[in-house]
Amino acid sequence: MSTCAALRATHRAPRTLSSRILSARPVSLTSSSSFARNTTTFKTLNSSVPRVSRFSTMAPLQQAAPTTDKSYDPEIKDMADYIHNYNVNSDLAYDTARLVFLDTLGCGLEALKFKQCAKLLGPTVEGTVVPNGTRVPGTPYQLDPINGAFNIGAMIRWLDYNDCWLAAEWGHPSDNLGGILAVADWIARTNRAGGNLGNGKIPTIKDVLEAMVKAHEIQGVLALENSFNQVGLDHVVLVKVATTAVVSKLLGLTERQTADAITQAWVDGQSLRTYRHSPNTMSRKSWAAGDACQRAVNLVLKVQKGEGGMHSILSAPGWGFYDVLFKGKKFSFQRPYGSYVMENVLFKVSYPAEFHSQTAIEAAQIVNKKLAELGKTAKDIKEITNRTHEACVRIIDKQFKPMDNFADRDHCVQYMVANMLVFNRLVASDYADGSEAATSPLLEDLRQRIRCVEDPQFTKDYHDPSKRTIPNALTVTLNDGTVLDEVSIEAPLGHRLRREEAKPEILAKYKRHLSAHFDQARVDQLVNLGNDKAALEGYEVDKYVDLYVKEKVIDSA
Repeated sequence: MSTCAALRATHRAPRTLSSRILSARPVSLTSSSSFARNTTTFKTLNSSVPRVSRFSTMAPLQQAAPTTDKSYDPEIKDMADYIHNYNVNSDLAYDTARLVFLDTLGCGLEALKFKQCAKLLGPTVEGTVVPNGTRVPGTPYQLDPINGAFNIGAMIRWLDYNDCWLAAEWGHPSDNLGGILAVADWIARTNRAGGNLGNGKIPTIKDVLEAMVKAHEIQGVLALENSFNQVGLDHVVLVKVATTAVVSKLLGLTERQTADAITQAWVDGQSLRTYRHSPNTMSRKSWAAGDACQRAVNLVLKVQKGEGGMHSILSAPGWGFYDVLFKGKKFSFQRPYGSYVMENVLFKVSYPAEFHSQTAIEAAQIVNKKLAELGKTAKDIKEITNRTHEACVRIIDKQFKPMDNFADRDHCVQYMVANMLVFNRLVASDYADGSEAATSPLLEDLRQRIRCVEDPQFTKDYHDPSKRTIPNALTVTLNDGTVLDEVSIEAPLGHRLRREEAKPEILAKYKRHLSAHFDQARVDQLVNLGNDKAALEGYEVDKYVDLYVKEKVIDSA
């Protein structure tokens, strides 16, 4: 008897269910599993079948099971409460957010120089212009906020040059600006035209900065003690959750609706890390954050239209996030939500490189000076040992892995260190196929002579909340047997411990990224505005974004 036939039998004669089941020989264990709890005979018959095969969603209905508790998981309630009721009053957080905002926009503009990025941007259907839609910086595009979030999010992340947060989980909290800026700009343009989004107000950059602080906090606090990479999930799940939370507030959703939207983000299928690791490393890792941003905005807009949420999305036995995707483990929290993450976020100042490699590259630059003093070059190096931390080994140690594409090269510590030693530089174009660096026989040979070794103390310092250093130490052996003194650097430029040293470099990086797109007058205007905290925070979002609009995207390579 088929499942459907069995169900029809149930509805026709529910009181003779046992006799109907027992008379239907041979019995299909799968199709009859709906009736497992209704007859002792059938329980015995079906006892050898795995428990999951005997499960049926009809069973609770047939037993008139009581309605489950409708209170939200406490983790969801805490996020929604933080978004709606926490007042960010940290001057350090806002000042850091200002620098992150400028730096992130600059990174997005720089990515437009690369064809692989530029080809993914623009409207889904060529020529589409959305009235009062999101404007994409550095382009002429005017898009719906969902696609706008993808465009801005993808260009921000493309070069792996925006900020960073390293803990049990890694990530780049400024990725959330993709969704935040897209929605804030759309709200501003719509309301200026007479609309009533987000309670009718026209958002300012101060609103954007507040949303950034809170998005950083949600993503970063969740990352402190919860490793998604250990279960094979990509960190962009946290971008989706954090963007969902803050965009809900921007759009005027209630605290309950925000909780609903957050649950939708957790139930949404989560990205695997496959595209970040050999043998499948590819460019999707560069637009994964954009994808997370657009999914977040899409979910919030559905909740705005009345879609509800799932109260036990994390904890539901068998079907919740914890049981299905987190090996049954609940999230643990080191600290409550506040402004800690923005205050301690890491800037990528010196090199467009995966953050676990930053101190190794800086050490290589020092090694170059030592080589020059000895009258030596990279050609004279026999081997290098990199004493490092566990995360570096796990993510970017690819000593003998072929470098097939841009994505391989910018996530290989050996390639980046060798690039610095051979050319005394590391710029984004060095990762491109066919570039001088990518085709250098010397670089490729040297890359395979750099060995990573984990130092447990470095790993401990990496996870220590009072340090959060990202240490690397290079020991170079020359062909003539000379062993150079180890060069060890624990905190990269851009770390909290070197923040003041980094500030001028962060602004110089922003100015450099602007220069390829705008004339000197516009560059000066944007830099001066960025340096004026009060003026920047008071700027209305759409008017500010208009300063970045171009009639044509820069030619890409």
